[in-house]
Order: sequence, then structure tokens, then C-alpha cells
Amino acid sequence: MIRLAVVSGKGGTGKTVITGAIAHVSTCSKVMVDCDVDAANLELILNPKVIERQEFAGMDTALIDQAACTACGICAGACRFDAIKTNGTSFVVCSDHCEGCGVCRYLCPSYAISMRRRVCGEIFYSQTHFGNLVHARLTPGAANSGLLVGIIKKIALERNSDCDLLLVDGPPGIGCPLISTVTGMDAILAVTEPSISGLHDLERLIRVCHPLSADIAVVINKYDLNIPGSDSIRVFCQNAGIPVVGQIPYDESVMDAVRKGRLVTEYDSPAAQAIHSLWDEILSTFGVRAFAG
Repeated sequence: MIRLAVVSGKGGTGKTVITGAIAHVSTCSKVMVDCDVDAANLELILNPKVIERQEFAGMDTALIDQAACTACGICAGACRFDAIKTNGTSFVVCSDHCEGCGVCRYLCPSYAISMRRRVCGEIFYSQTHFGNLVHARLTPGAANSGLLVGIIKKIALERNSDCDLLLVDGPPGIGCPLISTVTGMDAILAVTEPSISGLHDLERLIRVCHPLSADIAVVINKYDLNIPGSDSIRVFCQNAGIPVVGQIPYDESVMDAVRKGRLVTEYDSPAAQAIHSLWDEILSTFGVRAFAG
């Protein structure tokens, strides 16, 4: 199995549109994972049928037994996350701030603190026309998105080990969810756009991904909106030894597809043609021609 993650250093570059299009044009057996668990939207264009769903429990949260609490304040003084507050006679835990470290329970002299399971989201296992999709929704404001990313990747691999391709739609940025996404990948496709912020965020993304030993390639989306900007990205990639495997023109049919919840490669358009060429280049660049279908 080849493990390919489509990522971007910033939001709004067209990463999910490209991931969905690759799922459409690639004819090898595949399983997809949407690792943007904070704002998952690959499902909006793949129209999955949910087969199974399960709760996701992140780190536990502390709970203070009011009857046993002596209001000594040791727990509040030790909490680095400012999650424990006094109500005058005892102390209570603000679960939204609690990181589940358990220090308060360890230090409590009256054994009034316990740790309880905290549901932070939901995991979905679905069917699409192009293969199975594992995706999730994290409760707004909940932490542990990196942990959730690791779990859904593991589910996809364990239940679809006979597939030729693991296709991952990654989260934007360079934080913990991104690192969890690209860890263990064979290849990374970085989607960027020809702007100053696009180049800056691409540079940061490359610095994060390089130590993880995956092959990296770049595609420039809407390249023709700023030719000098696209040239700057190519120069950066050349100096960094990173291949640019595709460039996708600005195409109004892309927005029409997004509005209708369709895949851009269902259209006969310049962007669709560019994505077909992109997939051919990915197969060649990453040495996976055998999985062309």
C-alpha cells in the first residue's frame, strides 16, 4: 500500500477539492481518510454512506467530589491550565480547560478527585463510490485532534490493508493534527497558491515535513492568477530539491462543482484536465506507476 497525504500550509488552497478529484481519477483500490477533524468536509463532495459510527473519547477530565473536598486549594494551585476554580466553599473543575493530566488527583490529600471519560467527538466509517472513507467530527472547542487523527488513520489501515492506496486529506497548517497526519506517510503532496502567504506557509510546511522521511512534491493551484508568484514557488522548490508535479489554472467550474457538492473531475474543464495530468505525474514521481490501474 502506498500512503499519500494531501496537505497545505494554510487553509483555502483547494486541498480537499484536489483530494476528492484524485479519488475520482485514480482507478486503483483505495481507502480515504479525512484528517481535518476540526472541519471535515471531504464528505461533502464524496457523498459517503455511513456504515458505522462510534464515540471518540479524548483525555479524561477531572471531577471533584464536593462531599469529600476540604477546599484546601492544593489542586487549584497545581493546575497549570487554570482549570480549577473556587466557588467559595469548595473547588470545581472547568472541563473545557482541563487537559486530563491527573496532577490534581495525585496531589489531593482527601482523595476527592477522580478522572472521568470525556467524549470529544465521533468517528464515522463510510462507503463511497471510490472506496471506503474514514472521517470524524471533533466537538467544537475540544482538544486531542492529533490523537483523533492517529486513531482514524489506524482504523483505515487495519480495515483496508489490502488496498493499493491510502489517500489522506490533511488539515491545514503545521500543528499537531498535521504532524499526526503526515507521520508514517510514504508521500506528501503539498498544495499551495501563488501568493506571498502561500509561499511563506509552504516553506513552513516543508520544514515540518522534511524530518519525517516522506517524499514531498508540490502542486500550485490557481497558478495563472499570479505568474510571478508561481515562478517564485518554482524557484523555492528547485532550490529545496522538491519537484513541482502540477499546476492547476483558475477555473470557475471548480466553484460550480463545490457549490453543487460535485467533483471537479466530473466536468470537462481546464482544471479537471490539469488534475488528470497531476495524477499521472504523482504516479511517476513517487514511483507508483504499478498502481495506475
